[in-house]
Amino acid sequence: MSGVVQELFVTADGSARGLYGELIDTNSIGRCSIARASHVEPHPDGGWTAELSPSGGPVLGPFPLRSDALTAEADWLTRNLLNGPG
Repeated sequence: MSGVVQELFVTADGSARGLYGELIDTNSIGRCSIARASHVEPHPDGGWTAELSPSGGPVLGPFPLRSDALTAEADWLTRNLLNGPG
């Protein structure tokens, strides 16, 4: 086992939400809809930003590494979009 986890948040009506990943074959769990929740892009002055406006969020960063921006993006989305009201 790799130790990598992909979370799905299931609501009372049985629908599920989560950050897109390839650990779970979404075809095996039913009809799916995938929508962009943010953009991780290079910053003009260097580094990377996580721009969360598609989800009603802020711009995070700049971060020195793209991986740092991706981590901040996932953390913000999990706290503010996935764990919130459906």
